[in-house]
Amino acid sequence: MSLPRRGRGPRLAGSRVTGTAGPRATALSPQRTGRGAQALSHAQRLTRRRHSSQQVPPEPESQADFRSGKWLFERAGGDARDSRQALCAGIGSKHRICGREDVVIPCVSDNDSGSVDLQLSSIEDIRNRPSSVENTDSDISDFPGLPPEPLSDSFSSMACPGPLGEIVIDTLIDSIKEGFNGDLKDEHEKLVFLRSLSSLSQNLPYDETTESFINSHLVDIVHVLSVLVQEESLHTLFSPVRQEIFVIIAGLSYLDVHLLFGSEDRADLFSLVTRSLITLPSLSILSQPEEGMPSRPYTPEYLYRQTFQAFLEMLQSLVVKDPHLENLDAIVKQMDPWLQSVVDHERERATISMSQVLKCLSRHLNLKLPLQFQRLGHLVALMALLCGDSLREVAEEAAEGTHYLLRITLRLKYITHDKKNHQSLRNALKKCRQLLELCGIKQFYSCPVKIVQIFEVFLNANELCQFAITTLDSLGNQSHPHTQGSAVELLITLVKDVESQTEKVPEVVGVICARLSIINQPRLRQQIIHTVSLFISRPKYTDTMLSYLLCLPVPYDRHLAELWRSLEVELPSTTWLLWRLLKKLQKHHSMAPQEKTAYVAVAATNALYELFVGNRLRAAMFRLCPQLLMTLLVQIHHSIGLTMSDITVSSDLYTEQEMPSEVTPLCLAMQATKMLLLRTLCWQEFYAMEKSRGWSLLGGNDCHLQGVFLLANTLLERNQDLAHKVMYLLVPLLNRGNEKHQLTSAGVFVEGGVRQSLVWLRSGCFQLLQSPVVKRLPNIYSVVRLRDWLLCGNNLFRILALRGLHHLVKHQKMKEDVSSLLPPIMDCLCESDGRIVLLAMQLLLHFVGMVDPSTLASLMKTVFSLFGDVRPDVHRVSMTLFGASVKAVKRADRKGIENQILGSLIPLLLYSQDDIDAIAEESKRVLSICATFLKWKLPRAVSCKDPWYIRPVQVGTICKFFGKKCKGKINILAQTLTYTKNAKLPIRRTAVLFVGLFSKYVDSNEFKMQGTEWIEDDLRSLLHDPEPSLRVIASRALFRVQRVRIQPEAEQTICWLRKHLCCLSA
Repeated sequence: MSLPRRGRGPRLAGSRVTGTAGPRATALSPQRTGRGAQALSHAQRLTRRRHSSQQVPPEPESQADFRSGKWLFERAGGDARDSRQALCAGIGSKHRICGREDVVIPCVSDNDSGSVDLQLSSIEDIRNRPSSVENTDSDISDFPGLPPEPLSDSFSSMACPGPLGEIVIDTLIDSIKEGFNGDLKDEHEKLVFLRSLSSLSQNLPYDETTESFINSHLVDIVHVLSVLVQEESLHTLFSPVRQEIFVIIAGLSYLDVHLLFGSEDRADLFSLVTRSLITLPSLSILSQPEEGMPSRPYTPEYLYRQTFQAFLEMLQSLVVKDPHLENLDAIVKQMDPWLQSVVDHERERATISMSQVLKCLSRHLNLKLPLQFQRLGHLVALMALLCGDSLREVAEEAAEGTHYLLRITLRLKYITHDKKNHQSLRNALKKCRQLLELCGIKQFYSCPVKIVQIFEVFLNANELCQFAITTLDSLGNQSHPHTQGSAVELLITLVKDVESQTEKVPEVVGVICARLSIINQPRLRQQIIHTVSLFISRPKYTDTMLSYLLCLPVPYDRHLAELWRSLEVELPSTTWLLWRLLKKLQKHHSMAPQEKTAYVAVAATNALYELFVGNRLRAAMFRLCPQLLMTLLVQIHHSIGLTMSDITVSSDLYTEQEMPSEVTPLCLAMQATKMLLLRTLCWQEFYAMEKSRGWSLLGGNDCHLQGVFLLANTLLERNQDLAHKVMYLLVPLLNRGNEKHQLTSAGVFVEGGVRQSLVWLRSGCFQLLQSPVVKRLPNIYSVVRLRDWLLCGNNLFRILALRGLHHLVKHQKMKEDVSSLLPPIMDCLCESDGRIVLLAMQLLLHFVGMVDPSTLASLMKTVFSLFGDVRPDVHRVSMTLFGASVKAVKRADRKGIENQILGSLIPLLLYSQDDIDAIAEESKRVLSICATFLKWKLPRAVSCKDPWYIRPVQVGTICKFFGKKCKGKINILAQTLTYTKNAKLPIRRTAVLFVGLFSKYVDSNEFKMQGTEWIEDDLRSLLHDPEPSLRVIASRALFRVQRVRIQPEAEQTICWLRKHLCCLSA
């Protein structure tokens, strides 16, 4: 059952269905109406005009004064050589092919003679208007300088044909459904389906059944149309199917039923219909007869022109009612590749289409917020490039399109400009008037450069960036050298003119610089560098320019490197530029360390390197050298262990490119530091770092501070002036930034600041002591700062504190201040970090003579526990500190310390056989100190350089000496047995040899009390040692111990026999 219809009235008795073109309704013949007749809606007029069977001749149109040749209102376009003559012949207003109706382009006459009559010579003050969300053409009429455009129509008013009959509607619907359900094989079936759909769409405004059917089957309609378009050949044109498809889309668009927008399938249909017409061969090829083709009542040329007219009407139908310009945005997106096509006839067709769309839109412009058109700058660039096209027909079509685009732009900018500030628009119109007065409209449109000068006044920064990107992309068009030349001139003009609009410069220049690699023209490159130099020198725009330039991809290619190296900054601004770039880098050093480093930090480092290489800011480099050096050292610390994939890539990047793996943030920071030293004439410092592998140390994760120490010491020794300036910065830098920033600064502070102050104190340079540099580094401040670091939980800061205190104690005046830190320093001896323990012991060497007896005894006990440490340096220095402590014992305290010294003799004796010569020598030296304390004279065998196991006689001498001097020999054996499990073979071997030889000096009573089983068990376990020499020595030692255990019983038997024999003799 059919749905109820709106406006039920008498059915048309005269409705009938044609037999040749499928089910169609023949509407009543429209009659001309007078001026007083009631006007119909625009969509109704267009629809009824298309479906009218009466021929209506087109209205003539005046020619444009800036165009060459004869221009008619209805043009078909296509081939550049043949289209003009065919168009001049006229198409008339014949019926559509196969009895169809004629196609009419819905545009009014161009009664303005092709000129942009802005009335700029009589600009008046902009009237104060209340702000409104919606602005119509009535608002434009109040805008001085832009005359009102009447919403006239080229279509005469026509009488309203009545709605179709119900029977006809049902017949049309059945025919359309058959097309949905079956395959449309031949041309006849396709035309029946299409014309049925076209006839049914005529009734859409009047009938709810028709409306419901079409709206519910939009997906099916789009699908069938897509299939029909794909089945059409792209190389020939012998069927009106394309034309019928275009007419259907246009008719439904006028009735607000859009088949090309709203979904992905519809967008695909839009792309298909556009490609199917634009990619057709040129008209000359289409006109050639093909063998085997049946004769037709119409020529391919005529069919092509009718089809192209229908395509133009379809495009214009999309923008007749487009208040938000979203349809225009979609059209520009579809036409974009064809407007830049390398094929002449494709580019011409696209240009004609775009020009007609802009013309229609300018006559039916009724803008409302919000506007969805986001491609204005891109479209202006395309039209400007086409105005300079080598093909004259394309250039003239583009010129006409640009004429209407300017109208649209003026109205668009009026509706979107800030209502509270009319002055900017007023100034833009004034400049536009001045430019138009210098050149006529014809000259303006024949020269693309003039287009830039006019439009850049109205385009905002984002639109200018679109313009620049589109023009830059055209530089890569090798097929059209003429287009490349136009692009170069457009860009040069843009860069020059945009300098007057300072708020737009940074963004536009940033976009251009991101594509420097495709700019090969020296004149254009120099203009870009000049503009960048000009604005980056101005303090007001320095930060903004740097923000855009630092978003360019790193590492910089040779083109961007040339830009940085060639900057021509005015002398007063050189320091400012470096300072601002330095601040951008330091800003990221103040943030908490993250897994990834900031992109801007890496880019700023690379920029500094390129500026150093260019050497155009040399005076500023010398002036800011201390700040630059410290900042780059901190950046090196932040970059250790990172790759380019560890960079946090900014969303503002102009291009997405893969980061090279061979370049790292550390490499960029390192090369910038090296170049800074070279450019500031620090050749000796550079050589010293290179010779001592300082660069490798700087880039190491565990040895970065060592590299910092080396560089600071080098500066202190070879470049006093720079060292003074660096020290001047140290104190404030110590309290800034994150942990890595403070660590690097502290490293320079410890090596440079502390040591330099001591040099001045020792040398008595009173002039230097009066320097403000020294005043910023008072002695008390140094000790307090180092104490805070010593007590913090960060081991690196504790290392720096101990190193700084080590430097301070070398001066007597500072030694007393440092002595108050002895308790936390002694606590450092128990740390697991060997560097802290080593530095603490080296520092305590200066205070062993100042501590009280109890503290000294505690220190010696702690240090003794470090004997045999697996870290050789800790082992050696622990013995050194122990020897120094022994020397520091006062006579009154000798008895309290004597037992500790006696307990250290055997370990020192055994370690004298260590395989590390430094440890062995230090053991012998400390052993002699202990013997001196005990007033012993060691045998010469102790200082023997040969291993003991090859000199057993000398070992026996040593054992005999200790056997005489020491008491509690069984305890000595127990102490020695612990070293038989030492990790080092020389120590184990020496301990076993000593046990065997020393056992005979142990009192038998002690063996009776303690037994020898525990000694023998330890020695037996060594018989299975993998080292042969140790097994031999262990077996001998075991034999000697067992013999000592058996010998007392034998001696008792001999004594009994002697006594018994004496009795017998008596």
